[in-house]
Amino acid sequence: MNKILVIGNVGSDPEMRYTPNGTAVTSFSLATNRVYTNASGERVEETEWFTVNAWGREAENSNQYVTKGMKIYAEGRLKTDTWTGNDGQARFRLQINADRILFLDRSGEFSQNKPEPTVQDTAPNNQANVPEAKSAEDIEDLPW
Repeated sequence: MNKILVIGNVGSDPEMRYTPNGTAVTSFSLATNRVYTNASGERVEETEWFTVNAWGREAENSNQYVTKGMKIYAEGRLKTDTWTGNDGQARFRLQINADRILFLDRSGEFSQNKPEPTVQDTAPNNQANVPEAKSAEDIEDLPW
């Protein structure tokens, strides 16, 4: 089974395009952060970057409502894209082919150009809403 769930901050405004058969695809970057204290007692922050690809209706919603800086929940399948750059170096990118995207920020926190739907607006009626993420410090105290 290949399933990934991430909560992070959008790093770029979405870009929408269409496949030859007319299916909408929207892509944007997403950063997740992890903060921990190392053995020396120093506070360390790590950032992991993903490219999120949304398809169909999720692509249209993402293109309309997602903006750089907003917090989202993305759920889908992880795919690694590898290639050789012009300099001959091997490169890779972590991609999430998203089945579900939830907008976790409250209205009015970002650009007034695009209205921000709430989690309740985007979640199907028969599924529980994802709770708002805790800070990285709070997550470090969790037992798992």
